[in-house]
Amino acid sequence: MSSALRTALLRTWGARDADSRPHPGTAVALATSGASAVEPYAARYLPTLVHAAVVPALAVGTLVVVDWPSALVVVLTLPLLPLFAALIGRATEESTGRRWAALAALSGHFLDVVRGLPTLVTYGRAGRQVETVRAVSDRHRGATMETLRIAFLSSAALELLATISVAIVAVTVGLRLSHGSMTLGAGLVAILLAPEAYWPVRRVGAEYHSAADGAVALDAVLAELDHPDPSRPSSTDRSPGYEVRLEGVTYAYAGSTVPVVRDLSLVAGPGLTVVTGPSGVGKSTLLDLVAGLRVPTSGAVAVPAAHYVTQRPFLVTGSVRQALTIGHAATDEQLWESLRTVGLDGVVASLPGGLGADLGDDGFGLSAGQRQRLALARAWLAPETVLLLDEPTAHLDPDGAEEVARVVADLAERRVVIAVTHRDELLAYAHQHVEVRRPHPVDVPVDDAEEAVR
Repeated sequence: MSSALRTALLRTWGARDADSRPHPGTAVALATSGASAVEPYAARYLPTLVHAAVVPALAVGTLVVVDWPSALVVVLTLPLLPLFAALIGRATEESTGRRWAALAALSGHFLDVVRGLPTLVTYGRAGRQVETVRAVSDRHRGATMETLRIAFLSSAALELLATISVAIVAVTVGLRLSHGSMTLGAGLVAILLAPEAYWPVRRVGAEYHSAADGAVALDAVLAELDHPDPSRPSSTDRSPGYEVRLEGVTYAYAGSTVPVVRDLSLVAGPGLTVVTGPSGVGKSTLLDLVAGLRVPTSGAVAVPAAHYVTQRPFLVTGSVRQALTIGHAATDEQLWESLRTVGLDGVVASLPGGLGADLGDDGFGLSAGQRQRLALARAWLAPETVLLLDEPTAHLDPDGAEEVARVVADLAERRVVIAVTHRDELLAYAHQHVEVRRPHPVDVPVDDAEEAVR
């Protein structure tokens, strides 16, 4: 069940645009702890609830036949257990909700800190975040202890009520046995059946507290799975061909009324289209729109299947071969050819195991420039006709940037390549240069590319 929920969540989030997805920290908490917590709720608590609806009725029915006074005691005292359980359960639900919110906050904050750790270290602010993470962790610990305290107190209260109720039945049976008003067999049956009438309700209380996280998590999971599609329909057309066309595209981030891209029109055919412009004018957002990761507020995007190389390419933990063959198969000869094309064959050959050499998390063991080249080698192998590159020469020295620019130019001979850059190495190979300014892009002659970058 947990695996099925995780799969459903990932598919749902993958089908949405970036603005309608939850915060990564919240998503991680929901897909890990949340999905795991649903299983005890569905596998133990719900069956126990059904058991509690059937067994007490059968026990009371039998007691009515055997000894109606004992059945009367059970009928009068049994409703007290679910009543107290409901009252305590309301407090438990509120406490569990606070604990779940604290867990989501802890996950989200910790993820943000890890993502921004290089910047924090650069500016000497990493130490302060230790205290912040500790404070968030303390809030989560406090919420957890509050939930446990309520769970233990409620279990003790239910056990006390059930014990007193069974004791009342036992005392009444004992008194009637001593006066000879009932048989020993009937008394034994009454004493043995009375606990069975209370036991399922006690189990419901115990299982509810152990599965309370699952109830809250299930609501959150169902809310994500039932999340409505964005109000604006997708205007991205994945028709086959060798042309990218944007017509009157406007895009604003969720919660913002100021468009980051306004009335943008662009046609990119086979060859290299270089997009430049100051930081913050929407160059990377433009690539997200072409890739289909974001849905334009207005306008239309027509683009064939595209391969997107982000500014910080994602590399799976595994071998070099696995990093190169995500989404498509390739022979070792093709892998080596792609590595030679980007000038990385010597580096991979020097690794223990060559293509089978293990890389750490996110390409740990390779420099930033080597990770960038490995992502370009993966793009070289990809079958898509459109290649989107976000700062492909970032983190490279001038010689490395020039070599990567030649690789990109080679890729552009048989594909539509759109590259965003702040550097001028790619401009020498550009078939089209688009400078993005607010409120819309300006075409710049390729001969004046160097001046445009300045």
